[in-house]
Amino acid sequence: MFALKIFKRFSPVTKCVHLRSKQVFTVSMARMQHSQSQHGETAAPFRPETSTATTLMDIGTRRIFSEEHDLFRQNVRRFFQEEAVPHHAEWEKAGEVSREVWEKAGEQGLLGIFTPEEHGGIGGDLLSAAIVWEEQMYSNCSGPGFSLHSEIVMPYISHYGSSAQIERYISQMTAGKCIGAIAMTEPGAGSDLQGVKTYAKRDGTDWILNGSKVFITNGWMSDVVIVVTVTDREAKTAAHGISLFLVDNGTKGFNKGCKLEKIGLKAQDTAELFFEDVRLPADALLGQINKGFYYLMNELPQERLIIAVMALASCEFMFEETKNYVMQRKAFGKTIADLQTVQHRLAELKTEICVGRAFVDSCLQLHSERKLDSSTASMAKYWASDLQNKVATQCLQLHGGWGYMWEYPIAKAFVDSRVQPIYGGTNEIMKELIARNIVSQK
Repeated sequence: MFALKIFKRFSPVTKCVHLRSKQVFTVSMARMQHSQSQHGETAAPFRPETSTATTLMDIGTRRIFSEEHDLFRQNVRRFFQEEAVPHHAEWEKAGEVSREVWEKAGEQGLLGIFTPEEHGGIGGDLLSAAIVWEEQMYSNCSGPGFSLHSEIVMPYISHYGSSAQIERYISQMTAGKCIGAIAMTEPGAGSDLQGVKTYAKRDGTDWILNGSKVFITNGWMSDVVIVVTVTDREAKTAAHGISLFLVDNGTKGFNKGCKLEKIGLKAQDTAELFFEDVRLPADALLGQINKGFYYLMNELPQERLIIAVMALASCEFMFEETKNYVMQRKAFGKTIADLQTVQHRLAELKTEICVGRAFVDSCLQLHSERKLDSSTASMAKYWASDLQNKVATQCLQLHGGWGYMWEYPIAKAFVDSRVQPIYGGTNEIMKELIARNIVSQK
């Protein structure tokens, strides 16, 4: 029986089950060995793929997951349905989610899942983290910036931070009491990180930081921001002169602009950040001086995988919403689903989603084994986010005029999908990275 681990740092009321990769693999191996001894062969429980499941969001499907993952998914699904769905309309008006939902997510063990336990994280496996990404999209609640906080910001600190930085931030971030953001994009530098102008110069043992950032997710609510900064203007290439700094909210000279008004992701706080003669101590440097671009290249594949996973999950959600709608909506004396043209459109959408799901699940499995390369991650991000926009457009069309009404989930999913091919590196840049790998001389 799978041993469910209870983490002492949470109160007795909020202690939660978490999955650890080593435990999952150990239990899986034990079950396999037991089956072999009893039956002379492997007899794993049947797990249908999404193509044969009743719905694309069924729990208990897909070979990459286990029964323990299913139990965790049930808890995560319940969390989003109870703690996010009822409040999301209110958050959309406010342009931010509540601090309370962050702390509740921390209490339920939904933050820092893939961060090592010895660093103050949960110490779970990648697939458990992916369940949180997927279930957020299945709930159609785009507001909470959990994935960026947990699987984009926290790994930088865990992988490159000093022991003091890890101790200071990680456990608080896992508890949802310290919200993290990463500031890469500037008004004149988006996908091209070598175009960054924000600059930090030495002043004795301190650093003086000046510059601005834009489109920063979690920017308004952030308690700590990883700032991508030029530290050597004379470097042989721009990539050799970039460093990362940890800047705390409230630091003198660090100011947040107003929350940016977007066409989608309305409940997700996105802000401009300004740095005017911000004095930072030497221990605010994250990792080594002028190694920032190297760190970014190491971590970006995971960010792109997250976008791909969430894009596919959104496709699955939109498909199920649309299927239910056309089976109920009547026109010309019968349901829309009775029309052959609608049936063929649904068949096309489901096929494309299932094909995409197979590739993205393969990428998840590769990354869990530390085998996912940058080119393949770029393929996943580009393909899945383009598909998400295609599915959003066609599903809204099948809703007719009602699909254009904000009260319908498909309308929100439609506008939320549009940014996916843009952030995390535009899809045009993804194609460039893929092409370089194709034509490069080895």
